[in-house]
Amino acid sequence: MEQEIKNEMRHWLAEWMTKMDIPTKGDDLLAVGIIAVVALITAFVVYSLFIRVLVRGTRRIIERSNTTWALPIKQHRVLEKLAQIAPLVVLDLFTPMMLNLWPFWEDMVSRLLELTMLVMSIRVLYACMDTVRMVASMRPEGRRLPVQSIVQLIKLFLFIVALILFIGIMLDKSPLYLLSGLGVATGLVMLVFRDTILGFVAGIQLAANRMVSPGDWIEMSKYGADGEVMEVTLTTVKVQNWDKTITMIPAYALTTDAFRNWRGMQESGGRRIKRAVNLDVNSVRFVDEALLAELQRIELLQPYLEQKLAELKQVNLAHQDMAMPVNGRRMTNLGCLRAYLDAYLNANPHLTAEMTMMVRQLAPSELGLPLELYCFSNDTRWEVYEGIQADIFDHLFAILPEFDLRPMQRPSGLDLAALVPAQPE
Repeated sequence: MEQEIKNEMRHWLAEWMTKMDIPTKGDDLLAVGIIAVVALITAFVVYSLFIRVLVRGTRRIIERSNTTWALPIKQHRVLEKLAQIAPLVVLDLFTPMMLNLWPFWEDMVSRLLELTMLVMSIRVLYACMDTVRMVASMRPEGRRLPVQSIVQLIKLFLFIVALILFIGIMLDKSPLYLLSGLGVATGLVMLVFRDTILGFVAGIQLAANRMVSPGDWIEMSKYGADGEVMEVTLTTVKVQNWDKTITMIPAYALTTDAFRNWRGMQESGGRRIKRAVNLDVNSVRFVDEALLAELQRIELLQPYLEQKLAELKQVNLAHQDMAMPVNGRRMTNLGCLRAYLDAYLNANPHLTAEMTMMVRQLAPSELGLPLELYCFSNDTRWEVYEGIQADIFDHLFAILPEFDLRPMQRPSGLDLAALVPAQPE
């Protein structure tokens, strides 16, 4: 098909040259020189027309349309590289006319021009791929897709195809003939390029399953990675850690080793707060009249106290000796604190009510009784999240004395100094 098109174009070119009284065969050096000059002039004219009409005209149309394609096409010089193929095609058409008396040189020049056109065509396709990648990186939805890996995969495929065609042109063999001999070298290639092949397969798996995308926050302690994914390629994943250092992780490591991806948290819109405060168990007691009077002044706690007092009054009717603390049911300062914190979390505008929210006791230990707050902030940004969490626990520590509760911590220097009797002066 390609040869038929060339023959048709050469036949049309020969007819045009005959009408213009230009030699169509290089029978002598003068004819060769004339054909060479005509070929160079024609190639220059064709190239100039492509630059003026195709390149500049198309660029103006794209720039006027204000599309995101304008800058990438200009930056990667797609149209300019495409225009560079046109003069090579013209020279290839003139070659049989110019060197018909020297078959060897005709064959060599034709192959050289075909190889050059092949390389230039691959450059155009590579520029198109880079343009697509750049356009995708400009759009929010494109940043979440593994465009870099897909582009690299297509480039690799084009390179392999071009390499086979290149060797085929050099040896004057059909590409199918070369493909038949690849099976012999497969074992050697797999042995030598084992790590590269593993990374390549893993890169395809990461791209196909969207296990990791640019912009994801991942943690992988084995490689010291804890930060945002900057780039995902077919062989490596580039991570910028929060301390601004860069970690390069082999792609196959992400398919064989465990890592944490925080994308789900970012997409959900809520970030978990899960922290406990250790309380001194010796400060837990029943609520007496004096403490109850103080607690009833807390607005967030008033609905709970009203409901709880009515419930306890009904339950305790069955008990006669209420002077004994163990008889009946009574409120504790710790229970009131849990109820207050639950109301406080539900009233906090920086927490999301669509996700789990609770205050719970954990198993006591020698460090005290842990009281854990479990909720989700409605802002996943790190600095905002830390501020919300700090405000909640600042408030918690400040209100403990109002419930007659004490936090538990290991003795410090001041605590130990208080145990030493004062020295007489």
